[in-house]
Amino acid sequence: MDGATIEKAKLGSRDAQALLLRELQDVWFRLAVSLLRNQDLAQDAVQESALRFLKALPSFRGESQLQTWSLGIVINVARELRRKNRNPSEVPHLQLAAERGNAGASYMGAVQSEEGQKLRDALKDLPERQREAIILRFFEDLSIQDTAAAMNCAQGTVKATVHQAMRTLKEKLRQLV
Repeated sequence: MDGATIEKAKLGSRDAQALLLRELQDVWFRLAVSLLRNQDLAQDAVQESALRFLKALPSFRGESQLQTWSLGIVINVARELRRKNRNPSEVPHLQLAAERGNAGASYMGAVQSEEGQKLRDALKDLPERQREAIILRFFEDLSIQDTAAAMNCAQGTVKATVHQAMRTLKEKLRQLV
């Protein structure tokens, strides 16, 4: 995503906006499926995120990468949908996420294995913020800085949250083995 395209999109160019949406939709879907664990809700989240993204785009100041900024929108939409749909049906969310794009391809083999099932089970039991931090940091391969920007919190908060989540995951996986 080059700066010129972003500026054109901010000024209302439909072609530039469509290009940005095409470039972002896969990462949005992977994140939404990972957070919501339901493909239909994830599709709804992506559609709502696209509307909010386009509405908020003129206010994007470039203090972070556009993708990172947009992931914050997806996280907020997913949180709202989770509150509205307290009992979403479970789907193998990590496998769906891996099938949607290149990011996270390094764990594709694990996702399809018994260890992958154990990881999915352990992840779904994490508190919401910890699961979000782990997904953004490791599955979407965001830096601490970008994860903090997407989660709208301090870098230290991300570090602490990831540390707590990793400790919890380690213990849960140890119990399952």
